[in-house]
Amino acid sequence: MPEHGRIPKYYAVKARLSVLLEELGEGGLLPTERDLAERYEVSRETLRQALRELLLEGRLRRSGRGTVVAGPKLEQPLSLASYTEGVRRQGRRPGRRLIGLEQFPCPADLAADLGAAPGEPLWHMERVLLADDERVGLESTYLRVARAPRLDTDFPPDSSFYGYLKDQLGISFGDADEKLETVLATPREALLIGTPPALPMLLIHRFSRDQDGRPLERVRSLYRGDRFSFTTRLRPA
Repeated sequence: MPEHGRIPKYYAVKARLSVLLEELGEGGLLPTERDLAERYEVSRETLRQALRELLLEGRLRRSGRGTVVAGPKLEQPLSLASYTEGVRRQGRRPGRRLIGLEQFPCPADLAADLGAAPGEPLWHMERVLLADDERVGLESTYLRVARAPRLDTDFPPDSSFYGYLKDQLGISFGDADEKLETVLATPREALLIGTPPALPMLLIHRFSRDQDGRPLERVRSLYRGDRFSFTTRLRPA
């Protein structure tokens, strides 16, 4: 509450819209801006500010030429479980769309993370993350070609990479270091994910090791802030 005790007009509209969203339910189509502005007796700009906040919070989403009530956010565990497993647990259909898979010489800043020699061949795989065909994120994976020499021919790029490592190559994950932060997507990333550049994103950097403690992969995963939340279980130190 502001010190002067007055609630901003757009915030009062947002509160009334929240009641409307509950009434409409998931997938419900919102009335037009004109109709809503007349209903709440506010300017179009005041209404748009309230709608922008609801969109950024993930409570609304654009659909064609209209705006609909969004479903609950996807909860992804902060664990060594794959994206595929996390999405399936919530009754959604996971998927990935390959953007690129290429080899390149290992730069010095990646060598230590991957246990590679500078100049050694690395894979870089970039994929758009999907949930029920909705674009929800972007994933970039780096690993030594020596760990998966036939990745470009034996791996179906729309499937789980962790499943491929375990089932086809006998590589299991031991542990990983992760860092989570909020960022804005670059124009290219926003275009690939299909979001406006101003939408907050959740970025996870992961450095993984195999069951023998050897460096395995470095992953940069970008998730839509309006469609994802992350969970973990804390235990006493």
